[in-house]
Amino acid sequence: MKHTALVTGGSRGIGKAIALALAYEGMPVALTYNDKEKEAHAVVKEIEKIGSSAVAVRLDQGDRESVRRAVEEARERLGPIAVLVNNAGIAQKKPFEEITDDDWDAMMAVNLRGPFSLCQEVLPDMVKSKWGRIVNISSIGGQWGGVHQVHYAAAKAGLINLTRSLARLYSKHGITVNAVAPEWIATDQMKKDMGYDFDSIDFSNVPVGRAGTPEEVASTVAFLCSEGASYISGQTVNVNGGVYFG
Repeated sequence: MKHTALVTGGSRGIGKAIALALAYEGMPVALTYNDKEKEAHAVVKEIEKIGSSAVAVRLDQGDRESVRRAVEEARERLGPIAVLVNNAGIAQKKPFEEITDDDWDAMMAVNLRGPFSLCQEVLPDMVKSKWGRIVNISSIGGQWGGVHQVHYAAAKAGLINLTRSLARLYSKHGITVNAVAPEWIATDQMKKDMGYDFDSIDFSNVPVGRAGTPEEVASTVAFLCSEGASYISGQTVNVNGGVYFG
């Protein structure tokens, strides 16, 4: 049986790599985008070239109605959602003293309430079929706190707890729920949106000694979505080059 996957934020970076990794495992993939429609459809074409099915679906995950529409469209076009990867999110570097209520609310709406809404929308299908995989993409900031992104770190910490709570509730139904916490992954978001110059960063404090790649995160997610990971639930898997061992 081919399990349909829904990957949020699948138009670039880690989300794109995850969508491709799951497609290589034979899964039909619905990947979402917010404003990068052209890039999302390019990923769909890549997936189709490897012989799998894919669709691109617009999603504003801070809006419940948009979540419902996206899940329903994915379900109608590819079948019931058996695998959900909550990858989409926003980031913002800002001193704690300058974070506004609007900044805080937007961060929580997209990075925490969005995954919560998506889980609520797809879990009935998973319970019905007695099989499911949910993987939430968190961050090292959600484990040890944030300095330049306190609101981001708080949302990602909440995502880890949501992961654990859902694992307690739904593992008995054959549904595993896990989180993956990356750090120093060389993506467009890190380079362009956050302003990191990976060519000039000193990685001496990273035991592996380098930045990670989206594909390294994606391979971890693909394993957690597999049959082989059926006894792993409620865990936060670190993909951080050894920076944090918690």
